[in-house]
Amino acid sequence: MAKTYPFYQVDAFTETPLGGNPCAVLFDTDDLDDAKMLAIAKEMNLSETAFVRESKVADFGVRYFTPATEIPLAGHPTIATIYALIVSGRLTLTPPTTSIHLELKVGPIPIDIHTDNKGHSTIVMTQKKPVFLSQHEPSTVLPIFGLNENDLLAGYPIQTISTGTPQLFIPLRSADSLKKATMNVTAYVAYRAQSDFFSPHLFILGGATPEGKTFARHFGTPPDTMEDPVTGSATGGMGAYLWRYGLIKVPKFVAEQGHWMMRPGKVFVEVEGSREEIEKVKIGGSAVLVLKGEMVL
Repeated sequence: MAKTYPFYQVDAFTETPLGGNPCAVLFDTDDLDDAKMLAIAKEMNLSETAFVRESKVADFGVRYFTPATEIPLAGHPTIATIYALIVSGRLTLTPPTTSIHLELKVGPIPIDIHTDNKGHSTIVMTQKKPVFLSQHEPSTVLPIFGLNENDLLAGYPIQTISTGTPQLFIPLRSADSLKKATMNVTAYVAYRAQSDFFSPHLFILGGATPEGKTFARHFGTPPDTMEDPVTGSATGGMGAYLWRYGLIKVPKFVAEQGHWMMRPGKVFVEVEGSREEIEKVKIGGSAVLVLKGEMVL
């Protein structure tokens, strides 16, 4: 006998439908096993699909799957999941700030929902304490993306940093360098297989609009997702990178991504702690509902 699972599709890091990064959020999924969740993520064919379930250690539990694998922490699915919980009536807000915990694969994380007097909410997640991992040889990494050392922001490392999911951070010197970046899939897959990161985040100083402090592109896990419109987990790690290496004067800024993909997104970033000892990174944004229905299995 078929069973139905209610789901919402939410665009995260945007206030405009069909902008930002889409995520499918399924509810009441405690009976789904890993294979079924992965199959559903392939069916949805988005960069991530979220599966909400009960939790014994937090207000809600959720697991995130790309079409290829489970991911322990992700930003835009977190924003999308919380928004879906709100608009579905499963989470009741207590303005001006509602604070809960969400259990991810990496464990519970704090979530704050700030609601203004017009009823607009900004959802903020606190990511894990940044861990600065290996540095990478530019002459090896840059050609994978069709770049050379003249494209690199001089004096700064290519490095893996994790705020829950390890990402490869590549600081570039100009929008031209960022725009021309392409992925040699064969070389990328081989390098990723022997390295310590999940996916790469290429970024520049200066936004696509005057509001942005940074602009980025995030390549995915081919062939499932080639490029991600707006990437919350990596934006958190990028914030830690910028603060650690002195590339920002104030540890609070707006990061932009997705404009060149015609899915513009805006992420609020705040880094807490000294440059030498970063304690936490917060990222936040808005979301909009674009689709709701039932999956029949």
